This record gives sequence, C-alpha cells and structure tokens, in this order.
Amino acid sequence: MSWLVIPIIALVILTIGAAIYAVVSKNLLYAVVATGLVSLGLSLFFFILQAPDVALTEAAIGVALTTIIFIITIRNTTDKETCCDEKTAPAEIKKGDTK
Repeated sequence: MSWLVIPIIALVILTIGAAIYAVVSKNLLYAVVATGLVSLGLSLFFFILQAPDVALTEAAIGVALTTIIFIITIRNTTDKETCCDEKTAPAEIKKGDTK
C-alpha cells in the first residue's frame, strides 16, 4: 500500500462526516463551518489529484469567500429573529402600530 492511503481515508471520513453534520445541524453557524470543512476537504482532494488550479479556486471561493458571506448573513439576520417577543419588539413592529 502507498503511504498516501491512510491520509486519504481520513480525509474522506472527515469530508463525509462534515457534510452529514452540515445537513443535520440545528445551529446555522455550525452548519456553515461544517460546509467550509467540506470545501476544504474537496480542495485537498483536488490537490491530491494533481489539479492545483482547481484546488486553489475551491479554497478561495468555497472555503473563504462563501463561508465568510454566510457567517455575515447569519450574524445580520439572527438579531431580528430573536426579537419576536411583544415586550422586546421595537415600537415600529408591534401589533396595532399603524406606522
């Protein structure tokens, strides 16, 4: 066997495990981080398959850019979702307000 078989098997298990966790996770932030790990695993697969240009593109877009955009979006939207209580809601979205 080649010396590369054990790291490849570990990478396959990590990538598949992160993909399953991204699907079943209840926390959006953890799901996004798991999706970034899947992209990182795919990037390493492309590098092992001697496609360094595809690996760099996957790392730049899949791991970095997409993950950062998703995290910023989650951070900007969760503040509004937690404000569903009548007492803590701002005046402009309370029931009965005609503004």
